[in-house]
Amino acid sequence: MKKESTLLRHINSTDLVVILFCALLSVLNLIYSHRIEYWYLHIALNLLIVLLIFFIVFKLNKNDKTIWAQIHYWYLVPLILVFFKELYFMVDPIRRTIYDDLLIKIDRFIFGTDPTGFLFRISHPVLTELLQIVYATFFFLPVILGIDLILQNKMKELDYSAFIIVFGFILSFIGYLLVPAIGPRFTLHDFSTNNIELPGLLLTDFLREIVNSGESIPSGTLNPAKVVQRDVFPSGHTQMTLLVMILSFRFGSRFKYFFLINGTLLIFATVYLRYHYVIDLIGGAGFMFLTLWVGKYFYNWWENYKKEKFF
Repeated sequence: MKKESTLLRHINSTDLVVILFCALLSVLNLIYSHRIEYWYLHIALNLLIVLLIFFIVFKLNKNDKTIWAQIHYWYLVPLILVFFKELYFMVDPIRRTIYDDLLIKIDRFIFGTDPTGFLFRISHPVLTELLQIVYATFFFLPVILGIDLILQNKMKELDYSAFIIVFGFILSFIGYLLVPAIGPRFTLHDFSTNNIELPGLLLTDFLREIVNSGESIPSGTLNPAKVVQRDVFPSGHTQMTLLVMILSFRFGSRFKYFFLINGTLLIFATVYLRYHYVIDLIGGAGFMFLTLWVGKYFYNWWENYKKEKFF
């Protein structure tokens, strides 16, 4: 028999992992408050996120058939961007170093050369244009998967997929803290001449500017390598794209072959376009397996706990 309904009953695994990550970020802000500017605003932001989650859950507790059921999933989309930018103000003050030299050495040990330099031999404006467009689809892939699962009324699959995607993002963010790096477009190549060396056709420069602005280096930024986001290892583009591809096949998404083709090109684009070293892709694949392995146990543990307590 179902026991008395409580707010806790409506907190799903994704909410819980977000709350725990907010707590982790807040603790780090406290520990490094002497280095992080406006650390108290970060803690206030994290508290606001937790309160927002409880507010949404409170609305669900009254009636879980309202628009709040959808908000319960889609608040995660802007939240990932919020976490991404909060880390921008934390990683460099906390770590005060980058590991690009190590990542370059690993690539050279594996391949005997710099993969981005090798791929430059096959560069062509048409290929560059295609890959830059594909690269720009990254943040839309989980959204497309989620919408497709909703339209197929696969809500349990949506719940698990949302958790795995968010958990994967959080693990990649932790990776940025552990191994901060800025990527080959700054270290092995001249960032200021990237548009000249790798020209596209119509959209390449525009899409690059969007990516650059998202990493806090809009056009005209002085010394971009100094201020760019430290988000190279692991390759979140590789990790999250692989997760979307796997989930789409596991749960019968109607877009699974699109994800397969687009995702394969996207992962290749991360190196061709000089955003990542190959070791970042290997790290991203490793983090993908870690996400699926740890995520399965975490998700099942929380679901079973709720069943025992509330049903």
